[in-house]
Amino acid sequence: MPERRTVALVTLGCARNEVDSEELAGRLEADGWQLVEDAAEADVAVVNTCGFVEAAKKDSVDALLEANDLKDHGRTQAVVAVGCMAERYGKELAEALPEADGVLGFDDYADISDRLQTILSGGIHAAHTPRDRRKLLPISPAERQEAGTAVALPGHGPADLPEGVAPASGPRAPLRRRLDGAPVASVKLASGCDRRCSFCAIPSFRGSFISRRPSDVLNETRWLAEQGVKEVMLVSENNTSYGKDLGDIRLLESLLPELAEVDGIERVRVSYLQPAEMRPGLIDVLTSTPKVAPYFDLSFQHSAPGVLRAMRRFGDTDRFLELLDTIRSKAPQAGVRSNFIVGFPGESEADLAELERFLTGARLDAIGVFGYSDEEGTEAATYENKLDQDVVDERLAHISRLAEELVSQRAEERLGETVRVLVESVDAEEGVFGRGEHQAPETDGQVRLTDAEGLAVGRIVEAKVVGTEGVDLVAEPLTGAFAWSEETGR
Repeated sequence: MPERRTVALVTLGCARNEVDSEELAGRLEADGWQLVEDAAEADVAVVNTCGFVEAAKKDSVDALLEANDLKDHGRTQAVVAVGCMAERYGKELAEALPEADGVLGFDDYADISDRLQTILSGGIHAAHTPRDRRKLLPISPAERQEAGTAVALPGHGPADLPEGVAPASGPRAPLRRRLDGAPVASVKLASGCDRRCSFCAIPSFRGSFISRRPSDVLNETRWLAEQGVKEVMLVSENNTSYGKDLGDIRLLESLLPELAEVDGIERVRVSYLQPAEMRPGLIDVLTSTPKVAPYFDLSFQHSAPGVLRAMRRFGDTDRFLELLDTIRSKAPQAGVRSNFIVGFPGESEADLAELERFLTGARLDAIGVFGYSDEEGTEAATYENKLDQDVVDERLAHISRLAEELVSQRAEERLGETVRVLVESVDAEEGVFGRGEHQAPETDGQVRLTDAEGLAVGRIVEAKVVGTEGVDLVAEPLTGAFAWSEETGR
């Protein structure tokens, strides 16, 4: 019997890419490929790239070069680029990076097995010429659902699944294969974005906004619960727009309680919310529904009105602070995070001071700060009033220091609070770590649990915050606070 072909998936970038990688894994496993964790043990290394900002693109190139080096030392015979960078640059990336044996776009995902087999056999699959994916769907959101069936939408998955994609999961099995055993997993809520922020190129290569049907989201969540997942995080480019192309802009408000009732799921988290699209009803559901985390990943980007208008965004410091006051009036312990761009073209000293005013008053749990850089194909790249790079760097360093101080202060405000922690790692030497409801995976810090003997990964425990370590918390489990046990399933 011939040896099975082996493939390793290396994922960079955001949680949306992680979902896409698990879709590719499901397709490949269903077609007979053996998935391995170590790229050095794989016939083909597939690198799911990020194409958002320069730093992420550099990391993607580095990962491709590192995988290429394995061809001289390990089993690896081919290295293939997929993901946003591959979709965004196509032939240009293939020509600039001959070390990649293939550059595959989103349209290749449905035939990923054939594409890899061709490349592994020494054949060539020509890289695509990039196109503006916003033009693939109708302008009117109401007309997109039917048209969307003919457009590649990574992470959405078809209804006619290949046999064996998700063993023992019944008819609700998604086109997906988990690549780790973590108790948290992301679920695609939608793809694409209709906003036209002047600094962002994502809509051009991810396309216009299109929602997944609620039944698909629910079925995938049920399947993940069967795989042992305790927390699902809903991801897309803009979750607040969910349902607008299905005829119900408030669809998220009705979907969240249904997701929270899925057997085995202990926490539902929503990521990436647009401040300008926040609705009172959505705030109510996020702050009052059992098992739905009162967590707000709000894309503020700045708070000075002039900068926001140049970004093609809305709001200002006072409106944003009012929004946060509304949230905390309903859920005082709610978690809030955001990202900000400093050094945007035309940003004045007064604008920077306005941003400082907002950050100081916002009491955010996590803050990401980025220095502006041109992204080709964006409106902002054509602006003339660019700041010198040394000014951008200075402002980035200044706001980053302020952000670090502020999130540490916010963590200290939580001293004495009771937090519901999902245990994610248990190590005899390093200790027990997890996340509270106000902390998303990877980005928002963690909780170190003391006196936590006997805890297992996947357990939910209530604990009292007794200390801080920067943005991280230190907490002691409360007596009888184990909300779920891996041994009993309760």
